[in-house]
Amino acid sequence: MAATALLAGSPWLRLRLRPDAPARRPFARHIHLRRALSSRARASASASDPVRVRFAPSPTGNLHVGGARTALFNYLFARSNGGRFVLRVEDTDLERSTRRSEEAVLADLAWLGLQWDEGPDVGGEFGPYRQSERNSLYKEYAEKLLDSGAVYRCFCSNEELEQMKEFAKQRQLPPVYMGKWATASDVEVEQELEKGTPYTYRFRVPKEGSLKINDLIRGEVSWNLDTLGDFVIMRSNGQPVYNFCVTVDDATMQISHVIRAEEHLPNTLRQALIYKALGFPMPSFAHVSLILAPDKSKLSKRHGATSVGQYKEMGYLPQAMVNYLALLGWGDGTENEFFTIDDLVEKFTINRVNKSGAVFDAMKLKWMNGQHLRSFPTDELIKAFEDRWKDTGILQESESGFAKEAAELLKDGIDLITEADAALTNLLSYPLHATLSSDEAKPVVQDKISEVALGLISAYDSGELTQALAEGRDGWQKWVKGFGKALKRKGKGLFMPLRVLLTGKLHGPDMGASIALIHKAGICGAVTPQSNFITLDERFRILKEVDWESLVKEESPSESAIPAAS
Repeated sequence: MAATALLAGSPWLRLRLRPDAPARRPFARHIHLRRALSSRARASASASDPVRVRFAPSPTGNLHVGGARTALFNYLFARSNGGRFVLRVEDTDLERSTRRSEEAVLADLAWLGLQWDEGPDVGGEFGPYRQSERNSLYKEYAEKLLDSGAVYRCFCSNEELEQMKEFAKQRQLPPVYMGKWATASDVEVEQELEKGTPYTYRFRVPKEGSLKINDLIRGEVSWNLDTLGDFVIMRSNGQPVYNFCVTVDDATMQISHVIRAEEHLPNTLRQALIYKALGFPMPSFAHVSLILAPDKSKLSKRHGATSVGQYKEMGYLPQAMVNYLALLGWGDGTENEFFTIDDLVEKFTINRVNKSGAVFDAMKLKWMNGQHLRSFPTDELIKAFEDRWKDTGILQESESGFAKEAAELLKDGIDLITEADAALTNLLSYPLHATLSSDEAKPVVQDKISEVALGLISAYDSGELTQALAEGRDGWQKWVKGFGKALKRKGKGLFMPLRVLLTGKLHGPDMGASIALIHKAGICGAVTPQSNFITLDERFRILKEVDWESLVKEESPSESAIPAAS
């Protein structure tokens, strides 16, 4: 457990005994309360206690990648230490929290494969697991703190509180509560209660001393107590404040390690004081750095997709998301970057989490997704592509094996499953006119491409090329070799014009396999009209219409050589 304690010299004891404190709240009673309350939590903080961690999202929106990484680190820490991963929903923001958002967050966590051991949907020994269902527990502990003298009723109006802030601002003081009701007598309190004046519960903060924790990621962190001021734990409407809820929940759920984002580090001071006042053993704290955008600012919507749900819709794999999120601030000390979730469970240690911010690189995530996609067993990968092509209307049911051949040909150029659509439709397309008009194609066009075109048309009209394609890869290679010999061409001088003339493109996957697949698409019936497929017959009709002499002229070749699209 982290060593967390008030340093020597704290006025904690003196605060309870000062003459102006209410006489009906003796310190001895507080000691008794601490002993009683500790039975609700762990009896003592010990290294031998079972590891219990929690992820506690607020259902006010989508699951951000930062929250997903926090959940992942908690999950990995629990699994690598034989502990339990608890999911708790912090839905006390009644105006913004929705059940629909909760369901979306839980669905995203399940999609990532972060299965929780306890939670609102699976139950557990320490439920309920929604804060909105735990109000009676918060009120119980608030009342016990009131009886002990650790908190007091504050009857200040909003106007009075604003005046205090302005007073502090004018004197360049911290905007802390001035303590008006901290020393009120029982008579004064009873008078306000009789009038029905609304009140909050404020926690008494020692005015001197400091508090420190040993953060598992950041090392020793300390705060001076005189910068805090007495803070509210229960609002006047009876609703508990975040820091009070979290402390009661973590303690009564026996959470041993609190692993969360560094933006929660300032909350630790209030929570530690509440732990001490209630006599709860302190968990170990670990505050993870923020995820940064490429410009080193906090990652936000203006940088693009930031939620897990968005990446899921874009075609990312949960395996890739988990792998990449784990590497944002953690590494196993090797050059290896490819991990399955089982690998991560085996290798994860909290002491290898970096305390500096990690930059979110969308391109690297995409690359990693491709690595995971291509690591699928061949049959699974082919089925994934085939299902995608059928769902998007590019392919229809066919026993021809076309989908298998297409997947094997295109997989190395696909990083996202959603890219499979464009990869196949691009293969089936024939943008010859646009390619011939491009600056990049000029060297190919000017290298007597018309000679290759005439020879190719002749080979197709005679059936020679079609026969070669029907014989498969060996037939194609044999034909190309003979065709190049007849034209006295080889290497790029042969293959570049052939690629342009047959595929309509300057770049693409293996040309022989591409042409064979195009040929097969024209005869197997697997391709739908929605794919905008251009058959070999149509391609050669287009080839025959090109005015090759005009094309090679230097002046505006695109205007005279390429006929209008029919």
